[in-house]
Amino acid sequence: MNIRSLSIALLAALGAGCAHGLSTDASSPRTPAPDYYGTTEPFAANAVYFVVTDRFVNGDPSNDQREQGGPDPTLRTFDRPTPGAETHGGNIGYLGGDFRGLLDNADYIADMGFGAVWLTPIVDNPDQAFTGGDPIGSDAFFKDRGKTGYHGYWGVNFFELDEHLPSAGLDFAGLAAGLDRHGLQTVLDIVANHGSPSFTMPVDQPKYGEIYDADGSLLADHQNLTPEDLDPDGNPLHAFFHDEPDLAQLSNLDDTNPAVLDYFVRAYSQWIEHGADAFRIDTIRHVPHPFWKAFSDRIRAEHPDFFMFGESFDHEAANIAPHTWPENGGVSVLDFPLKAALQEVFGSTGAGYEELADALYLIDGPYTNPYELMTFYDNHDMPRMDASDAGFIDAHNWLFTARGIPVIYYGSEIGFMRSAGEHEGNRNYFGQERVDAAVGNPIRENLKRIALVRAASPALQRGLQLNLVLDGDRAAFYRVHQRDGEHQIALVLLNKGDAAAAFEVRDYLQAGPWQAAIGGGTVQVAPGGSLSATVPAHGVEVYLLDAPVIRTDLQAELARLMAGARRGD
Repeated sequence: MNIRSLSIALLAALGAGCAHGLSTDASSPRTPAPDYYGTTEPFAANAVYFVVTDRFVNGDPSNDQREQGGPDPTLRTFDRPTPGAETHGGNIGYLGGDFRGLLDNADYIADMGFGAVWLTPIVDNPDQAFTGGDPIGSDAFFKDRGKTGYHGYWGVNFFELDEHLPSAGLDFAGLAAGLDRHGLQTVLDIVANHGSPSFTMPVDQPKYGEIYDADGSLLADHQNLTPEDLDPDGNPLHAFFHDEPDLAQLSNLDDTNPAVLDYFVRAYSQWIEHGADAFRIDTIRHVPHPFWKAFSDRIRAEHPDFFMFGESFDHEAANIAPHTWPENGGVSVLDFPLKAALQEVFGSTGAGYEELADALYLIDGPYTNPYELMTFYDNHDMPRMDASDAGFIDAHNWLFTARGIPVIYYGSEIGFMRSAGEHEGNRNYFGQERVDAAVGNPIRENLKRIALVRAASPALQRGLQLNLVLDGDRAAFYRVHQRDGEHQIALVLLNKGDAAAAFEVRDYLQAGPWQAAIGGGTVQVAPGGSLSATVPAHGVEVYLLDAPVIRTDLQAELARLMAGARRGD
């Protein structure tokens, strides 16, 4: 294909009576420089690698529990292929991934530029496959017959590790400490709205519908009764549950019962003490805000500023933003509205960058802080992104330069099981062989390149975003961070087209030596000048200027963004 020249014609600078807004800050040296930042949240320095622990790497076969459930094939828990598994490999049994496999590959994760690992819940789950519910099919939602708790979301004792995960000498505290030695924080997935599947079993099964305390005593038991048949007022074992259903056959925990709140505060405080650095909250929208306000207040009373983000599976910003408000607990969320746009832009649809603009909410948006949202394009609860290698590369170039904290689902660094849904390969076993073979994969190597740039750039981690162009295959924007004596301006140029693109940037461009973080070298921009660059097909360049903001039109635009970036500003 012939190389076509793509240019960005940028508008004349704003400053009235001042050509291109070039005058310097008129304040005296004694006047503090104004602050420009998206967030001050320390966790924003990280990019997050998300693993379904059982499906990552089996580092210790001795904890596989391959005989668990006994000889009855309807109850066994290890290796339970789904219909069609001969072609897609889907499985609803345990497959052996554990703490040892994760820690053994901590260098692999850190080497890609990640600063944190999010792992699925670690608490004890039932020891048999579930016999109730609806049979597994290609539709993943609420079809649980034959499933096991390999994913960790069917908690029974929230104080106890599931036996499939630790090894001799390696408990959760050891894992967290080990990850920390590799420069990785530990994000623990937590659940508070439900326990295990609790009714519709032909015969009541051990642990299903049961909840145990730290000392092993039984606190609650659904007794295989439908929610409508529970007697929370008359039976103490029913007091933890609502008497109406919520999700499938999962127990619906009573958020209005102070004992339920106390139970989860105690349980999850234990895991913080053992090394959890942050929480991802499952199904946050299924519990009312007063519960999360009380929960977060109690957690942060002992662990100030502890970072948490929730999953509210909803593509409307107005519906998920209230979780982020301080009066509701001040919990960040996974950015589902942006996720929907990312799949359109980088997936098989191939929409233009303009599709992302409205979902960014850079000014006057509903979120407490859009810069603290967790940005992603897929995960374990939806089909993996249907994209080419170039689509994954382009998506990563965006996620690691634009606002938000990027989250990448395990295997996406090689396009693993792309477009597969939950029961058709979305959560397939990755394994050591694939980890070893991933080095050199073009998706992984391009991800690593841009992730390492982000890991070294305060502007990309925490800076305000000022868009210049989001159009078709081209995007250009600034990220600016100036606070506490630290100052950096980043100019991001993105090209998701199949041919090289020529950029000429003039608007808001401050004079000085701009370092090319990827291509190397320095571009010296004169006052009133421009910066010209050619970005290769499906490529990115980031120019960095480590200098205070002195250009007046840039100061004015950043002041406007600062004033409206965060709810309540």
